[in-house]
Amino acid sequence: MLIQIQGLLSTFGILDIVDILVVAYFLYTLYQMLVNTRAATLIKGLLILLIIMMASRWMNLHVITWLMEKSMTVILVALPVVFQPELRRALEQIGRGKWFHKGGSELDEAEFEEMLTAVTNASTAMSRRKVGALMVFERSTGLEERIETGTAIDGLLSEALLLNIFEKDTPLHDGAVIIRGKRVVAASCLLPLTENRNLSRELGTRHRAGIGVSEQSDAVVLIVSEESGTISIARNGELMRYLRADDVKEILRDALFNQGKNVKEAVKEKIKSFKGEKK
Repeated sequence: MLIQIQGLLSTFGILDIVDILVVAYFLYTLYQMLVNTRAATLIKGLLILLIIMMASRWMNLHVITWLMEKSMTVILVALPVVFQPELRRALEQIGRGKWFHKGGSELDEAEFEEMLTAVTNASTAMSRRKVGALMVFERSTGLEERIETGTAIDGLLSEALLLNIFEKDTPLHDGAVIIRGKRVVAASCLLPLTENRNLSRELGTRHRAGIGVSEQSDAVVLIVSEESGTISIARNGELMRYLRADDVKEILRDALFNQGKNVKEAVKEKIKSFKGEKK
C-alpha cells in the first residue's frame, strides 16, 4: 500500500493539482446552487437508495439488490425530467457567465437599508388596504426576458413609486415590478406560472407567478395578496406566508445583502410557523 502511495505521489504534478481544484470548484458551485432548492431533498433520497443498494449487495440480499439496481437505472433516466428547473437555471447561468460572477447587491449598507425600508413600508401600507403587489428582486440570474414583457421604468425605488405603480385601476397595476439594486427597472411584467400541483387552492395567479419565477431563477419575490392583504415571499420555489414587517426586512436583508447566509434558517422558521398557524 505504501509503495502504491509513493508511486502515485511521484507522478503527481501541477496539472493534477489544477485538475483537482477545477473539479472541487465545480462540485462546490453545484452544491451552492442546489443547497437551498427542492433538488437537495431529491439528492438525499438518491443517496439513501444508493446506501441501501450497497448494503444489500454486501449482505448478499440478491432480490433487494436486483430491485435496487433496476430502480436506479429508471431513476437515472428520469433525472433530467425531475431536475428540469435546476438544469435550465444552471445552463442559463453558464450562458450569462454567472458562475464566475458573485452577484448580489451593489448597494452599500446605508443605501440598502433605505431601499429595504421603502419596500417594507410600501408592502405594509398595501397590505392594510388590500392592494395586490408583486415585486421581483433580481439577483445573479438575469431577468431580461421578463423585463422585456413589461413597461420600462428605470426609476429610483421609493415608497411613493411602489404605491403609485400598484394603485388599483392604474395602467401598471397588473403584473410584476422588477427591482435591480435600488432601481425599479420595469413594471407590469409577465412571469411564468409554477407547475407545482401541490400548492394550496387558495393561492391565486399572483402567488403562482411569484413561485414560478423563483423556481426558474434565484430571484426573491415579495407578494401582497389582494384578497387577504397577506404578505408573502417566494424563493427557490418555497413560499413563506403571513409575514410581518420585521419578517420582510429580515428575509430580504439575508437574501439580498448578506447573500443568503442566514436565509435558509429563516425559511425553515417561517414554514414551521406557517404550519403551526394552519393547525
